[in-house]
Amino acid sequence: MAEEKIVLGIESTAHTLGFGIVSTTGKILANVNYVYKPKEGGIHPREAAQHHSMHAARGVMEALRRAGISPERIDGVAFSAGPGMGPCLRVGATLARALALKLNKPLLAVNHGVAHIEIGRLVTGARDPVVLYIAGGNTLITAYLDGRYRIFGETLDIAAGNCLDAFGIEAGIGPMPNPEVKAREGRKIHPLPYRVKGMDVSFSGLLTAALKLLKKGIRIEDVCLSITETVYSMLTETLERALAFTEKKEILLVGGLARSIRLRQMIEAMAKLHDAKVYVVPPEYAGDNGAMIAWTGALQLLSGLVIRVEESVVKPKFRIDEVEVKWRNLNGSK
Repeated sequence: MAEEKIVLGIESTAHTLGFGIVSTTGKILANVNYVYKPKEGGIHPREAAQHHSMHAARGVMEALRRAGISPERIDGVAFSAGPGMGPCLRVGATLARALALKLNKPLLAVNHGVAHIEIGRLVTGARDPVVLYIAGGNTLITAYLDGRYRIFGETLDIAAGNCLDAFGIEAGIGPMPNPEVKAREGRKIHPLPYRVKGMDVSFSGLLTAALKLLKKGIRIEDVCLSITETVYSMLTETLERALAFTEKKEILLVGGLARSIRLRQMIEAMAKLHDAKVYVVPPEYAGDNGAMIAWTGALQLLSGLVIRVEESVVKPKFRIDEVEVKWRNLNGSK
């Protein structure tokens, strides 16, 4: 049996600065997160990066304290290389490089989207699912095939989470989950643009149309009901197509929007028609977090997917299908 190793992971793609410490056996030793909250509007990349810089040293020490280990016990340092906001990514990458050099340990560049999938597989027990990755900055449907996570469908413009967050902010009720909560008081669904193109989706026109309904004086509860039901219906339809195409029997929901109760209800109803089981990542690991970077880093360490400091550039548009997923074939495991 291989010796257990421990990896420190740093998440810094957007509003969250996260520090996770996870063993190669899958034991989560620490998961510490600091969230930047703008005074108004959406995320301001430079302000978020400043927030991350302010909490960087404290976050590392707190994660080590919770894990009950010394820095010397770390066997690898992982960081989120993308996708994400450039200024935020650079804070995490710079910290990871410094720690890797100081401790003389391997450096591991992790794809943020792949990390969401792998932490979901770890904590739910899903083995080979079709994955719906839904968050503020990302929306896609993927499944593992021939050494990589292949994308079967994705948003053509803004992410589902961004659509609902932006609507809530513009409507004056705040981002998710507020629009979904308000939707529970809705009584009427108003028609909104339903944009499904093959297995891809588009939300920008839907957002614009929903805001126009508000300006016309339509009850905010009804507009919330209309936009959430339309977004979730589009996601469920495209996910069903991917499930039928792949003939897999597992569905995994990951990302911040996986917390949605209504979306889960719709997907579970669809899954019953295909005799498929639905797994949902727990709320603690649904949003961005350090543990998911540490765990994926641990998988990469086991697979020999390490990089030199000179190669550790961040990639704001890093796609998940660019990543070689060697660990899915370790010991014949999928």
